[in-house]
Amino acid sequence: MQQILEAIQAGASGDELSNIALPDTYRAAYVRRQDVAMFEGLESADKDPRKSLHIGDVARPEIAPDEAVVAVMASSINFNTVWTSIFEPLPTFGFLDRLGKESAWGKRHALDYHVVGSDAAGVVLRVGSAVRNWKPGDRVTVHCNYVDDQDPSAHNDSMHASNQRIWGFETNFGGLADLTIVKANQLMPKPSHLTWEESAVNALCNSTSYRMLVSDNGARMKQGDTVLIWGATGGIGGYATQYVLNGGGIPVGVVSSPAKAALLNELGVEAVIDRRAENYRFWSDEHTQDEGEWRRFGKKVRSLVGDDADIVFEHVGRQTMGASVFACRRGGTLVSCAATSGYMVEFDNRHFWMKLKKLIGSHFANYSEAWQANRLVDMGRIQPLLSAVYPLEGVGEASLKIHRNEHEGKIGILCLAPTEGLGIDNPEKRALIGEDKITLFRRHGG
Repeated sequence: MQQILEAIQAGASGDELSNIALPDTYRAAYVRRQDVAMFEGLESADKDPRKSLHIGDVARPEIAPDEAVVAVMASSINFNTVWTSIFEPLPTFGFLDRLGKESAWGKRHALDYHVVGSDAAGVVLRVGSAVRNWKPGDRVTVHCNYVDDQDPSAHNDSMHASNQRIWGFETNFGGLADLTIVKANQLMPKPSHLTWEESAVNALCNSTSYRMLVSDNGARMKQGDTVLIWGATGGIGGYATQYVLNGGGIPVGVVSSPAKAALLNELGVEAVIDRRAENYRFWSDEHTQDEGEWRRFGKKVRSLVGDDADIVFEHVGRQTMGASVFACRRGGTLVSCAATSGYMVEFDNRHFWMKLKKLIGSHFANYSEAWQANRLVDMGRIQPLLSAVYPLEGVGEASLKIHRNEHEGKIGILCLAPTEGLGIDNPEKRALIGEDKITLFRRHGG
């Protein structure tokens, strides 16, 4: 791996990289099948990813004809890495075992360890015999839609495929490692003006937000739309906020501290709600929601922008869904991609059906959507949310911060890259876009 790293840093050609032998093993972050019961009896908040995530050498698998081997310069932490590490809502080895039953190539994934990670930026080292559009030496980012193109259900919108999976969560050989194995249709060009770690944090969250708000598969936001965004400085909320601003919408950002409110203000958001300062309590007890609090929240939104929200960007789930449905305008759209506070949601259906509101479920993005979202990053229209960087050995600590919601934006992980700040291919474009814009979340977050 050291020879590969030195070649990449020296600007080696694809032919030169092809002539370097790949190692039989590589360094990776993984969980073990034997540990799936280690947190039994503990509350979710007490489960510690540092105890379950291991760093060590794993065997490099053979690549399929439609796959590529990528040297991972940097990766990032997503909530699915946290879920894998605490074995919630269920151990991911079940996903790997089901994939293992599909084909001979799928069988490689059903192992007693699971290499995690659903983001990566790096350099292609090898491609399979069926790969057409990529070659060794290409500098790439990786999106996480792992889809079987032989399934007819995948061909209108691959996210509807009956066996669609998330790479590094529902498959093995993820991005928190020095090497990764991916399908060729997961590859996208690395933004030329960004560092490895800045490039690595975007694909999963940025693509998710793009589909939710911009795509025809989501809310189809238009100019002038008011969009209520929960967690507006978080991993997907920060991208959503940028899409609303870029698209001529009016973001209403909900955050949990004055520091996060200040970050939104610097980003260009005028309407900000600090939910802790306002002390909203949407549940009066474990079983009962407080409609009076919904109304107080809705009144706050209207006081800031003059009306209810045309679109609600929802990913919190149980804690906020009732308020989200209430705060959405008559005929408006609520789009949801997650449930970080619990997935058994409740809301008053009268406020939903009587006011003709729409509820859209959204999950990651198809290749076209991910490509368009990545293009906007490369154009400098969307900025990375990198707020902190850890070495691969610190993946447990970084995952714990995500688990406890002690972060802004996205946490990057250096894999092969020895230090931060490497990988910028176009410094002129970076200067034109502006260092302050590109590093806004880093300056606020760490």
